[in-house]
Amino acid sequence: MSVNWKAFVDQISHYESFVLVSHIRPDCDALGSELGMAEVLRKVGKQVRIINAHRTPPALQFLDPAGNIEVLGDDVEPEDISADCIMVLDTSAWAQLGDMGDVIRTSRADKIVIDHHVGEDDLNATMYKDYQSEATGHLVVQAADALGVPLTRSMSTPLFAAIATDTGWFRFGSVTAETYRTVARLIDAGVVPCEVYGDLYERDSLGRIRLRGLILSRTTEEIDGTLMHTYVQKEDFETMGAEPNDTEDAINLTLAVKGAQAAVIFVGQVRGGFKLSFRSQCQMDCNEIAQQFGGGGHKAAAGAFVEGTLNEVQNRVLPVVREAMHAAIEQC
Repeated sequence: MSVNWKAFVDQISHYESFVLVSHIRPDCDALGSELGMAEVLRKVGKQVRIINAHRTPPALQFLDPAGNIEVLGDDVEPEDISADCIMVLDTSAWAQLGDMGDVIRTSRADKIVIDHHVGEDDLNATMYKDYQSEATGHLVVQAADALGVPLTRSMSTPLFAAIATDTGWFRFGSVTAETYRTVARLIDAGVVPCEVYGDLYERDSLGRIRLRGLILSRTTEEIDGTLMHTYVQKEDFETMGAEPNDTEDAINLTLAVKGAQAAVIFVGQVRGGFKLSFRSQCQMDCNEIAQQFGGGGHKAAAGAFVEGTLNEVQNRVLPVVREAMHAAIEQC
């Protein structure tokens, strides 16, 4: 499903001011897409603000050295937000917008969504989606091309981080030759991949390392070692001296076990319940599983949120995953 960029350019021409929004617990694709798109729109003379419901994680603040991303409730109040258009990037689900969802619902501004996830809610927005795209950051590069905006170094760094992380540093099956052509253009524009990698993965706190060790120590294998699952309780963050975003990418470490084809991690949330992340390197469809719990994503990677204690959530989720895994094995 390719995006109609001509229609996008035509629609953009009608607006002078934009508010860019992405999902709660923002990752590199969310933040990189917002920062990249903000610069693209400013290059064509638009007024742009980026406002998220959650603050940028400390480990990802290097993406926004100028501090352009505002936080609802800290830097700006709902009544102070106005624009001709609200653009939602890297999600099209109400549940992932947090308190910014209420702002979007009540705003009279037109709404645009740019996203690469399969599922979607009715956000009363014009959708520009490509389910085959490996990252929303790649779609922002295409938007820049459509608007005739050259890539710059300040634009290329967050967009490279968006694409690199959402492809597992180019390990996932979503990577195509076009991915590498786009990344080459970002490198030509000035991004230094080793610097981005260093900022992301070679600045770990001791708490992050300890938390990852705990996650790995709790990993359980099932179905002849093809399925891995592990968990983090909300109190573990304080005990280990870690931050909530320190679980980022931890699930992929469990897939390094020989024979592992799928994995699930249960991450306890401060307000209760568990965030779920699913990964698959086989026929098991993570998106189909996540949708059963009100979430979504892609075949190879998806997420959801489920209320309850760890035992309650595991007892609800793991049987569904096991069934899907057995079905996937039978297809092989």
